[in-house]
Amino acid sequence: MSETTDWTAGLPASALAYLEGRRLDEVECIVADLPGIARGKAVPASKFARQAYFHLPESIFYQTITGEWGEAAGEEGFIERDMILRPDMATATAAPWTADWTLQVIHDAFDRKGVPISYAPRNVLKRVVKLYADQGWVPVVAPEMEFYIVARNLDPAKEIQPMMGRSGRPAAARQAYSMTAVDEFGPVIDDIYDFAEAQGFEIDGITQEGGAGQLEINLLHGDPVKLADEIFYFKRLIREAALRHDCFATFMAKPIAGEPGSAMHIHHSVMDVETGRNIFSGPAGGETDAFFNFIGGLQAHLPAAIAVLAPYVNSYRRYVPGSAAPINLEWGRDNRTTGIRIPLSSAEARRVENRLAGMDCNPYLGIAASLACGYLGLMEERRPSKQFRGDAYEGEGDIPRVLGQALDLFDEAPALHEVLGPEFARVYSIVKRAEYEEFLGVISPWEREHLLLNV
Repeated sequence: MSETTDWTAGLPASALAYLEGRRLDEVECIVADLPGIARGKAVPASKFARQAYFHLPESIFYQTITGEWGEAAGEEGFIERDMILRPDMATATAAPWTADWTLQVIHDAFDRKGVPISYAPRNVLKRVVKLYADQGWVPVVAPEMEFYIVARNLDPAKEIQPMMGRSGRPAAARQAYSMTAVDEFGPVIDDIYDFAEAQGFEIDGITQEGGAGQLEINLLHGDPVKLADEIFYFKRLIREAALRHDCFATFMAKPIAGEPGSAMHIHHSVMDVETGRNIFSGPAGGETDAFFNFIGGLQAHLPAAIAVLAPYVNSYRRYVPGSAAPINLEWGRDNRTTGIRIPLSSAEARRVENRLAGMDCNPYLGIAASLACGYLGLMEERRPSKQFRGDAYEGEGDIPRVLGQALDLFDEAPALHEVLGPEFARVYSIVKRAEYEEFLGVISPWEREHLLLNV
């Protein structure tokens, strides 16, 4: 690096490699809001080197996805205090799509007394991880990211269309795992790999999924907070890669009617701090009580947590039979029709996959909610239902079908609130209800087509 300062010397290796021989121009100081949008400030590198923190109003966590404000003020009313945002330098990473040499740094949110802001999503996940640590456990997750590459859509009134592939034809559906289909997006995928490498992220694999223009990226298992940081970053880098090729990347749960939705499947295991062993497997490799308790916790508490895993009205369009998304909380071994799947693995790698989370959820909150349900199962020593065998789509649906119903279940779940944080639960419910009520004020094309002259 042409200019080395004390703070740059401590950057992660990938950030140092990105800047080698170059002069850092700018630092983006960012934090994830409730929807998972990056909020913050871009500052000259020289100024960042001199500042230990910066301020943003706490009201950024009261904003809905449309930019409106939920009435989430506390007892003192809506006075819009400033938060103190402190950088986590371990998260410093390149922004390789920018015109100059820029780093991004995720910040943690505190109040003036140094107490973590309880409804900041990264703090919510840290709270849940600490509850595991207090029991001598280390939770491990491996997320899978599904998304669509679609044609540019400048008019919200028009349906989303698949992107034009390298062959000059629109992306085809029902080509899961096709290498030819992956090649159609070759230039976009190349940029995704290049951006990920510049940012120090390791991709475990990219595959074509069942939808037209739908891809999946798998990430290596690891620390929940680190993986949530990576997904937060990945959403941005994938969008930027798509824009370079005149198309959009979307993480909507169900962007195209008649096509599969996009999920964020979360694989879970839990390690014992003292022994370093997976608590889901016994000394002889058998399944433990903890393994079944974790499944039981998911079954018991996921209905209330779905408002976090499926945070928008569009999210619930995924949960229909035969669309690669679950409709119930059955569990089964190597069975992708169940909401809770036990993948094939060795005893050491035994894990539980939650298939309910949508890719539209905030990664910090989605992982936190899923871990919270498993944690409650472990603490309550919950037992799951009998293992499901066969096609779970033939069974009854037992998860909420609309956001309003999901929010009712969320509001009536004090045990889940205690794990995620009561103040977070209060703010989250208010913001999501504001979004839901705003949606109910919109008249859809379906209503105009079928009701205008017929009822």
